[in-house]
Amino acid sequence: MTDRTLPTLQTSRLILRPFSLADAQAVQQLAGDRAVAASTLSIPHPYPDGLATAWIRTHPEQFSTGKALTWAIVLADNRLCGSIGLGLVPEFHLAELGYWVGVPFWGQGYCTEAAQRVIDYGFQELGLNRIQGTHYTDNPASGRVMAKLDMAYEGCRRQHTYKDGVFKDVKLYGLLRQDWASTPAPDQP
Repeated sequence: MTDRTLPTLQTSRLILRPFSLADAQAVQQLAGDRAVAASTLSIPHPYPDGLATAWIRTHPEQFSTGKALTWAIVLADNRLCGSIGLGLVPEFHLAELGYWVGVPFWGQGYCTEAAQRVIDYGFQELGLNRIQGTHYTDNPASGRVMAKLDMAYEGCRRQHTYKDGVFKDVKLYGLLRQDWASTPAPDQP
């Protein structure tokens, strides 16, 4: 991946593009919302000044070294509404799907739409065999996204993470290439 740049992907309503430093203020505002931060492992609350810029600056190296791909989820009017990415484990041909969407954009299907495009990219372009994701048990909306993506529920990791002074359970979902590939395309019988 060293000689390429992160591709821009599109869906019917969204553009998935690399983040730019111009996105930092919107990232801090959206990701820094307590409701968003509480539903993710790595987003702090309060969200410190400068953190979004530092985070965005890590993306090119993570991509070039084959560790992660991180896209901005952007609406047609160029408003940032969230982030989606794949944490890669190349030796096992798998990736961890991660995402967040700002509160003003919840309940509109943007996360599912973006995630479907990223999953297709992961299997088609990256040759992955497995894409998995987790969510906190107190964030069932994320589980509904994974179910809509045909990811199979694989179990609960009890007290798996520690966030905000509490041990939290996470639910694990996974999708295998063979299951993704066995779903007929709309134009196939």
